Amino acid sequence: MTDFDAIDALLAGAKKEVPLPPVEERRALREELNLSRAQVAQVLGVGPSTVGGWESGRDPSGEVREKYAYFLEGARTKLAAEAEAEVEANAEAEAAVEVEAETQDESASADVPDDVDVLAEPRPCVLCGQPAQHQVAGFPQHLDPSECGAADPVRPEEAPAPTPSTQVKVVPVGRRMRTADSPDLIGSAVAAALAEHDGDVEAATRALVKRAIPDAMALLDHSRKGGRYDVIAHPWLPDILQKQSSRGADQIWEARPKWSRPELPPGRHEVTALDVNGAYLSALKTHLPLGRLEHSTGDHHDRRRSGVHLITPPAWDHDAHLPNPIGSRDEPGPLWVTEPTLRLLLRVSDPKYGLCDRPVIHESWTSGATEGLLEKFRVALKDARDRAIAHDDEVTLEYVKAMYSKFVSTLGESNYNRELYRTDWMHLIRSQAFANLWWKAHRAYDQGLLVVRAMGTDELHVIGDWRAVFPEGRGVTEVKVKDVYDVGATGSSLRR
Repeated sequence: MTDFDAIDALLAGAKKEVPLPPVEERRALREELNLSRAQVAQVLGVGPSTVGGWESGRDPSGEVREKYAYFLEGARTKLAAEAEAEVEANAEAEAAVEVEAETQDESASADVPDDVDVLAEPRPCVLCGQPAQHQVAGFPQHLDPSECGAADPVRPEEAPAPTPSTQVKVVPVGRRMRTADSPDLIGSAVAAALAEHDGDVEAATRALVKRAIPDAMALLDHSRKGGRYDVIAHPWLPDILQKQSSRGADQIWEARPKWSRPELPPGRHEVTALDVNGAYLSALKTHLPLGRLEHSTGDHHDRRRSGVHLITPPAWDHDAHLPNPIGSRDEPGPLWVTEPTLRLLLRVSDPKYGLCDRPVIHESWTSGATEGLLEKFRVALKDARDRAIAHDDEVTLEYVKAMYSKFVSTLGESNYNRELYRTDWMHLIRSQAFANLWWKAHRAYDQGLLVVRAMGTDELHVIGDWRAVFPEGRGVTEVKVKDVYDVGATGSSLRR
């Protein structure tokens, strides 16, 4: 064989390597399909650590590279198809809602007899107990017999008044009302635990608290049924949301307050330490990113998106009266903050409040967001908490508290919760709780109270008639007294 023949043979056998997606996309594609490294490694005939290396910057070669590229392209195609199907499904659902609303409006405007009134809200039919839109001679009743579930109809004047046991709970769905037939997962779990431990309250409580995380995840899954958006359990996250070491922290600043008023007016003062109820439970209502976080630069904020932002915070000149919205931070310069912190700064810098200059945004990692993603989950926990308080049910109260507090604390990397890994959500919910406390401090200040201290998510110390500002109680929207103490002497310092 001549040299030219050898060259021709070399060229004939040569081929370009199959292209691979960028490193950050490889991990995102796998995690968005809820596949583990071990699963991918098994079908490719390599070890999990090898797949981890490919997702960290190394590239495979040869036949295994072609297999890996085939997997990634298939994953990308599958996710794109699912996203397109979701868009179509949402469009169909919205169209159905519009048709249903139009039908409802037409039926509501139809002519009815003189003795029939249209109810502002559905009430239980006196015949069958199901929600009825009209009342006849003052009695709620279905006009169409086919809609009424009564086996033996009776005259309205002969029908007994509805009792609590025959009333049906209804909830709004779009423009219509439907019966609330969701199972009580929390009540069932409590009843089962008490039965299992022969009514031993302490043993049942310990068992329920121990299983609070998986039970919270089950409740979340149930609350998401029929939801418009899917929850991505293990999304790709940028480096700023990755821990710098096994025991270290990431780069996100949550704005936790640890503030004390430096001085008080001369004389003795009675200080009331208020405890804000259900701080993390309330903070579940916050703008949460739905999809993978995307990078952007520039001093611009899109209220339709949510995430984390690198900002230069404004100077704060009100430390003598109010805590700094970014919390207790001594280091100057830019820092990464969450959506709730940024929105708080933007709001107080607005001319309506004029408390500081506008923060400067340098870059952001955000995604399309919604404030109601966890709303059904939050309401289910709140309702169970309210019922427990009303009935002095400490078992349910402790169980619910463990569910929402552990849900938040284990959203980051945790051995106790591997079903949902959303470090970004954890930071946003926590900082929303801090922002909520700041607004309570501002409300106290605005209503003439002296704000003395703000700590963590739920502790606010004030001087003055706080009951004229905050409702007292154990409900989520109320506060309770944690401590009452005197502080006095001319020019007393409160720094500790």
